[in-house]
Amino acid sequence: MSEALAVAGLVATTPRHLVTQDGLPITSFRLASSTRRFDRAQNKWIDGETNWFTITAFRQLAVNSSTSIKKGDRILVTGKLRVRDWDNGERSGTSVEVEADSLGHDLSWGSAVFTRTVMVRESEPAEQSVFDDGEAEVELEKELVGAKKR
Repeated sequence: MSEALAVAGLVATTPRHLVTQDGLPITSFRLASSTRRFDRAQNKWIDGETNWFTITAFRQLAVNSSTSIKKGDRILVTGKLRVRDWDNGERSGTSVEVEADSLGHDLSWGSAVFTRTVMVRESEPAEQSVFDDGEAEVELEKELVGAKKR
């Protein structure tokens, strides 16, 4: 099963970052997502059930999230939902995973400062821009869009 999903929640585990032998960066962590509602009859907030997700980010999103996301942060995640049944012989269960397309801090709970990262390909020498600032910004945007498509 694979569905598009957006979920808000609390980072429940310290994000784990690794790079595979093929050079693929991966960051994963558990996310707890609970709903709350105000019960007018009882005049108090009622906690709903908590849904638990394993969030996995790949490539540049993995690199950026490994340095930006910490245990206890409130975040928003969009991605593809993957529900899988598993059995290891002794135990069986169901895992609910989100392969993240994007993620960031939930600004309903605080403020953040964004720092743009620029990927530099090691195979190409660094070039100095001959454009003025406005043109350089457009060229940078084109490079980033091209990099995301790869």
